[in-house]
Amino acid sequence: MPLARKLRVVDYFALGWGTMIGAGWLVLMDDWLARGGPAGTMLGFALCGLALLPIAWVYGQLVAAIPDAGAELAYASAVMPPRASFFAGWLMVPAYLVVCPWEAVAIGKILARLFPALNRGTLYSVGGLVVEWPQLVVGLLLIALIALLNHRGISVTARLQNWSSFAILACGAAFVVLAAVRGSSGNLQPLFTHSPWVSIILVLQIAPYFLIGFEAVAKCSEESRVDFRRKNFFRAILLALAVGVLFYLAVIAAASYVYPWRNLGSGGFLTATAFERAFGAKWLANAILAVALVSLVKIFNGNFVAATRLLFALGRAGYVPQALGSLHPRRQTPTAAIVCAALMTAAAVLAGEAVLVPITEIGSAAGAAGWLFACVSFLLMRRKGAGIALVGAAVAVTLLAIKLLPAIPGHFTASEYAIAAAWCVGGALLYRNPAIASAHARPF
Repeated sequence: MPLARKLRVVDYFALGWGTMIGAGWLVLMDDWLARGGPAGTMLGFALCGLALLPIAWVYGQLVAAIPDAGAELAYASAVMPPRASFFAGWLMVPAYLVVCPWEAVAIGKILARLFPALNRGTLYSVGGLVVEWPQLVVGLLLIALIALLNHRGISVTARLQNWSSFAILACGAAFVVLAAVRGSSGNLQPLFTHSPWVSIILVLQIAPYFLIGFEAVAKCSEESRVDFRRKNFFRAILLALAVGVLFYLAVIAAASYVYPWRNLGSGGFLTATAFERAFGAKWLANAILAVALVSLVKIFNGNFVAATRLLFALGRAGYVPQALGSLHPRRQTPTAAIVCAALMTAAAVLAGEAVLVPITEIGSAAGAAGWLFACVSFLLMRRKGAGIALVGAAVAVTLLAIKLLPAIPGHFTASEYAIAAAWCVGGALLYRNPAIASAHARPF
């Protein structure tokens, strides 16, 4: 029984863009500007977006030839030994899955800003960071809601993704207009926090994590409508990446243009604070927080969809217990994979915010590993376009090196190396000989 075939071009754009854009533009803006200043941060995101264009092109070609929920798993399966192709899929799972507990935690933090009563009720602490039970309950309820919507069908999740994505785009445009009306170019000073190149490099170390998601289109490629034209996969991927980069550039410029960003201090929510002080309006800050809540649900949903499709594909191919590859008989959704992803997300949330920091770093490296597998698979399949794929592979290797090589600032900590190793070992223990190859491949 196949997955339900319901998705259109607009659905794929909303999936790719929505999986990329979360609440980082609100809760992490102070860190971004502290790294690079307004100019350094915008240049860092812009350069990262340009560097990812070859990878986006490779995915566009691969997904048209092999529309398979396993994506990297399926691409590697066509040209690599089973164990290598298994790890192509297995290593990509945390790129999406680690985003989910972060959003489950973030929703409690944002709601606590709106409703301070949610800050009272310490349950326990992990790594010196307390877990408030009201926020924990909110996060667990969000996990249950997203899992339920995913179980009900791809049409339901696509509608959620579409409405929330276009609502965020409209609100982002409104914030830019407000900043242009009230702001001043003098507020942008200093343009860089360090020398220009150092500022840009510091931003480049974190920008890829916030641009992972455009390739999520491939994970739902089996769910396109019967009349869907395969070349539209690349259009959706390219548009998602381009609009994602432009959105980040716009909100960074707006937040630093509307109010002197150096006077805002740290502590998170810089974007909301900047608009509140510029307009002297608490309601405007609350409106930005409300928009961030919608964006948070959107990115949770997109990453959850991508993670569950990867788990489903791994189970269907027989690399892991085949129960994960089962579909609900009526809704045609991967219910077992949905339950598994929800339980893993809940376990991470229960472990506390201190645990989420290192696993997020793992997710960033996992995304680069998946991109590398995709580019190498493309190179092994064909020669036409090999130059573009080589550039994409070089970008992916560079991003991996930033995290894995101890000589480079910003590399993994000891705990992050340990978690990465544990995920690989866990995959090796779960690995089984594959039962089937991709049934969706076609020659280039």
